[in-house]
Amino acid sequence: MITFVICLALLVASYFTYGRYLERRFGADDSRPAPCRTHYDGVDYLPLPTWKAFLIQLLNIAGLGPIFGALLGATYGPVAFLWITLGGIFMGAVQDYFSGMISMENKGLSLPEIVGKYLGLSVKQVMRGFTVALMVLVGAVFMSGPAGLLAGLSGLTTLHLGGITIPNFWVWVILVYYVVATLLPIDKIIGRIYPVFGAALLFMAIGILGAIFFGGYAVPELTLSTLTNMKSNAADFPIVPTLFVTIACGAISGFHATQSPMIARCLTRESHGRPVFFGAMIAESAIALIWAAVGMSFFGGVHELGDALAAHDWSAAWAVDTISHTTLGRIGGLLAILGVVAAPISTGDTAFRSARLIVADFLHIKQTRFVNRLCISVPLFIIGYVITLLRFDVVWRYFAWANQTLAVAALWTIAVYLLQRRQNCLVALLPALFMTFITTTYLFTAVEMIHANYLIGIIVAGALTLALLLLFCRYAVRHGDKMGAVS
Repeated sequence: MITFVICLALLVASYFTYGRYLERRFGADDSRPAPCRTHYDGVDYLPLPTWKAFLIQLLNIAGLGPIFGALLGATYGPVAFLWITLGGIFMGAVQDYFSGMISMENKGLSLPEIVGKYLGLSVKQVMRGFTVALMVLVGAVFMSGPAGLLAGLSGLTTLHLGGITIPNFWVWVILVYYVVATLLPIDKIIGRIYPVFGAALLFMAIGILGAIFFGGYAVPELTLSTLTNMKSNAADFPIVPTLFVTIACGAISGFHATQSPMIARCLTRESHGRPVFFGAMIAESAIALIWAAVGMSFFGGVHELGDALAAHDWSAAWAVDTISHTTLGRIGGLLAILGVVAAPISTGDTAFRSARLIVADFLHIKQTRFVNRLCISVPLFIIGYVITLLRFDVVWRYFAWANQTLAVAALWTIAVYLLQRRQNCLVALLPALFMTFITTTYLFTAVEMIHANYLIGIIVAGALTLALLLLFCRYAVRHGDKMGAVS
């Protein structure tokens, strides 16, 4: 329990310490007009209260990530606490804060356009396609997942209406909702129901936290003996790189960098960036930490958690339902449904919305006209539906790698941005190097990827990471900047 409490305290403290430090590095200035004022369109650019923007951002970036990923990552043991805490503070919060604030400084530009501004045209072109593909992939993942859960809860998979048969009924229901939420102004659906869902997500985590403290659960401590891979099949799932891909949203997720610009178009002051962007990431890390702790203790230990998940086909949804019903009773049951159904749906619709905005920025299509939004969205929804016809577990694996690879691009962009402004670029450079190594290792060693020899994968990843560092240093020298210079 001591390890868990210390990690939780570090997350809270980081908001008042490291968060303020990053805010000074950016130079938040409330005298600069916000994009929601200068580019107001009543659809995507419009002012929102800070509390509402925070809850929307939290639900956008959270979904199932900090719950499902944390439970699955907890099978590695207490080392998961370390990754969630340090990753959340020094990687995830850095990425989320700067991706939102740089967008705010650049009139609400989407991530690929920001990447292109600092990493060059060629990278921007790749990022445009890569990011849109990831957004559609996210939308599809969070369409088929909740649809399957709703089918199980209702017992309805195919609807027979008169002489019409509708297969994959719940997929179509969710898709229709996605269409509506993506096309309407952000304050019509997202701005009204997301704060409620976001508050419920926090309430659920607080309830589980209370159960941990007062329910007599024994949370494992992080010691030299437990600082190891505790999975039963550890050889097939090494900590490096698998843990850092399994727990994404609770530590760092490239998807977040696509969501921050969407909310950057709604903040009224730059000083609101720390509570909304940095604060939402820290809140998500705290949620992940809580679920990892209860996962390791509820079933009697780390190995018991792995055995229980394996017996239920590694269904994190089953674990959430069991834990919630047991610790929170009827309220827990309702919140469990919210957590495994409503939360991912909310992530899916903002993913499609982000895809629409990215395409609109690329093609320079104004989004004030409904027909313009419709023309961009329809092809995205068609592709998303086709993806739902593929096996969920296969789609999820590629999504996980693509998600963390996007984080790599975001972190390198932030490092160059800080370097150009003669600020401490190490706050982004070190995370960029680490995540470059992790994603490259995963690409070469994971079963669903290239699946090369583990040692070879490590060597190739190390060489690529070193090469990028040398390129960055060369860029710094050419521009006459000192790496890590603090103004």
